[in-house]
Amino acid sequence: MKKIKGVFRSLESTLRRSSWFGDDWEIYNRGEYLQLYKGNWYNGNQGGVHFETYIEAPQIKNKVFPICMHAEEDCPSQAEFMTQFLALAGDRISSWKGYRVVGKGYSICERTLPLNLKSLEQRLVEELGKLRTLADDVDRVLERLGKEA
Repeated sequence: MKKIKGVFRSLESTLRRSSWFGDDWEIYNRGEYLQLYKGNWYNGNQGGVHFETYIEAPQIKNKVFPICMHAEEDCPSQAEFMTQFLALAGDRISSWKGYRVVGKGYSICERTLPLNLKSLEQRLVEELGKLRTLADDVDRVLERLGKEA
C-alpha cells in the first residue's frame, strides 16, 4: 500500500504540471484513491461529477483496478445529467479501447486495468488524460441543466 500511495502522490504532481491543468481543475487524493474534477462539477464533498481511480486491498488482491467517471448524488438533476451527457459523449466513450458505458446509478463509464506497478503512473496519466477530454461535454450539460432549473 505504501508504494501505491507514492504512485498516487506522484500522479497528482504530474497531473498538476500538465499543460491542460489550470485553475478550474481540482484533485482529491487520499492515498490509494484519487478524483479529478473541475470546480464547477458540484464535487466539493466528493459526491458530484468526477473521474476516479483507486487501488485498495481488494484491487491489490485481484490484481486489477478501475478507472471511471461518476455523477453522484450532488450532481444536479443526476439522472437527466447522465442521459444528456451520454447522448453527447456515449459513442466516443464506447469507441475507447477497454471502456464500457454503464449509464446506471451514478456510474457513467469505466475501464478495468491490470495492476502492474511498472509504468502504473504513466498509464493513469494517459487514462485520466483521455477522460478529461470529456470536460467540455460535462460543462455543456451542467450549464444547460442550470438554465432549465
